[in-house]
Amino acid sequence: MRRVAARPNNQVVQSSTTSREYDDVHPRSMNARSRTARAAASLILAAGLVTAGATTATAADNPFQRGPEPTSASIEATRGTFQTTQATITNPRGFGGGIIYFPTSTAEGTFGAVAIAPGFTARWSSISWLGPRLASFGFVVVGIETNSTFDQPDSRGTQLLAALDWAVSSSPAASRIDRNRLAVAGHSMGGGGTLAAARSRPSLQAAIPLAPWHTTKSFSTDQVPTLIIGGESDTVAPVAQHSEPFYQSIPSGTEKAYLELNNASHFFPQTANAPQARMMISWLKAFVDNDTRYLQFLCPGPARDNVVTEEYRNTCPLTV
Repeated sequence: MRRVAARPNNQVVQSSTTSREYDDVHPRSMNARSRTARAAASLILAAGLVTAGATTATAADNPFQRGPEPTSASIEATRGTFQTTQATITNPRGFGGGIIYFPTSTAEGTFGAVAIAPGFTARWSSISWLGPRLASFGFVVVGIETNSTFDQPDSRGTQLLAALDWAVSSSPAASRIDRNRLAVAGHSMGGGGTLAAARSRPSLQAAIPLAPWHTTKSFSTDQVPTLIIGGESDTVAPVAQHSEPFYQSIPSGTEKAYLELNNASHFFPQTANAPQARMMISWLKAFVDNDTRYLQFLCPGPARDNVVTEEYRNTCPLTV
């Protein structure tokens, strides 16, 4: 689908040391297609899509482009332009169920899909605002329940992949999904599981760990474009011990970005917030949909303002 350069393929999900030192249930408070296609999309952008008077990218340039021309206001809106529906997941194989959200129309073709996992002891309801929000921008979203709320990060990663396999084969949205455009995301141990899933399945198009927690600190075989979002004031998974080492360990040949939210706690993903949504939508659009229109929100990306953004690192210019 994407690969910027060939890299080793690690197909094994490793087991992590069991830890029950924290609880991710918290009140709601705020404190890539072929390599050729991706290269062509980047060349189009370099040729002048973001310069004054340039011609805007069209669906004819990219068959995976979905939705109207984005603006800062549109990607921070609580809903996108797609009407959505949802269905409860019962008795799936390999994960504990959950809810699937998807656009009701297929007039623009199939959609990419993202599976999202909650954190330790938490359920999907803790981050369920992400389901309809991301789906309304043109994605199928599988919000999973884990087999046990005590499952560790690598188990959550395996379950994220099982959820994607279910989505493309047995879900009510299966016919709407492009099985070559899949992504994973998750909060806390679900974020650690996101990193584990990306390490295990390099064909994924995007990974978005949120306040990730994992005992493994190196993900040097990660080939999947990865956006890590951490909270400056996180005391459960302090960024200096988790998000930052994870980001630094991902090889420079893999597209990556790290956003640190100013004064945000470990539980920022449990409250609907525009900074997180803006970056998640842009990353998924860029790497799952090959949509170069969204690169303007990633490069140069949010500037440090000591109000919302504490730090932003990236590998710009990004190749999608």
